Amino acid sequence: MLRIAQIAPLFESVPPKLYGGTERVVAYLTDELINLGHEVTLFASGDSQTRAKLVAITPEALRLKNSTDQMAGHILQLQEVIDRAHEFDLLHFHTDYLHFPVSRLGKWKTITTLHGRLDIPELKPLYRKFRDMPVVSISGSQRNPLLIANWVGTVYHGLPANLYTQGPGDGGYVAFIGRFSPEKRADRAIEIARLANMKIKIAAKIDKADQRYFEKEIRHLLAQPHVEYLGEVGEAEKNELLGHAKALLFPIDWPEPFGMVMIEALACGTPVIAFNHGSVPEVIEHGKTGFIVNSVEKAAEALQAIHLINRDDCRETFEKRFSATVMAQNYVQLYKQMLHRQQEGAGMLSLTYKK
Repeated sequence: MLRIAQIAPLFESVPPKLYGGTERVVAYLTDELINLGHEVTLFASGDSQTRAKLVAITPEALRLKNSTDQMAGHILQLQEVIDRAHEFDLLHFHTDYLHFPVSRLGKWKTITTLHGRLDIPELKPLYRKFRDMPVVSISGSQRNPLLIANWVGTVYHGLPANLYTQGPGDGGYVAFIGRFSPEKRADRAIEIARLANMKIKIAAKIDKADQRYFEKEIRHLLAQPHVEYLGEVGEAEKNELLGHAKALLFPIDWPEPFGMVMIEALACGTPVIAFNHGSVPEVIEHGKTGFIVNSVEKAAEALQAIHLINRDDCRETFEKRFSATVMAQNYVQLYKQMLHRQQEGAGMLSLTYKK
């Protein structure tokens, strides 16, 4: 049994009440680690729901509270972790590089899962400075802009096996789920469905930062007769939407680090038609669980062949590669490797001291 601290961002609760990919992953990982017999303490907002021991840093998630100083809560969280670090075999951070200076000084055993995009120029000098800090990628492609980082493993995200059930795909439509943002390209999805003469159901949110883009580029497209806009949907509605969809359209225009909606679709037995960016070729097997394309026209052609994809294969692939249990087992293997390296290092130090 390992004693593990999971340190989550405070922007959303664990799991999130609204949108929040990182917090969802932390929730699933925490519960599965407990199922595997490990002792887990979760440092998160006070409105989190977890089977772990909860160390509540703020009464509620910062985004819901409209906090004016969100950094204050994260500094408080970091100090709480420092004060209790001796209680754990390993500290697993999901808060990016915020803890690097104090973790280096404290010499605790840590790993940090990086959940976001890394093609940001300011990150290179930072990760060069902290080459000793072990980090975990959520896909191989995520690493490409930051190869200088101290990568110790890649662990794909996972979902609880019973969160979604396989559907028949008999709805006569394709689905798009995500955000209305330039990189997600809902406009492409709408055009793909039009070229394929197929109805599309869209479940998407509009972030404040993307409001202008939505008004200029997307709103008028939703008025087309083959488009049905559903707003945001919850887990039950998502299962219904994906389960009856012929395919999920994922026509992204950016290096997506992972793409949770792809494995949500696979969990529902629904094939994915995706553009070849970021993690897509690591998640989707071309010709088996979907089609990987490079143009709107090729995507529309792929839709005509979507009946060739076996929905049982999609669900089976999810269970074998992208369940929360598989994710937790992979992290435990990584934890043990890190602790073994620490023990080897201590032995070497002891040997050197004796000489």
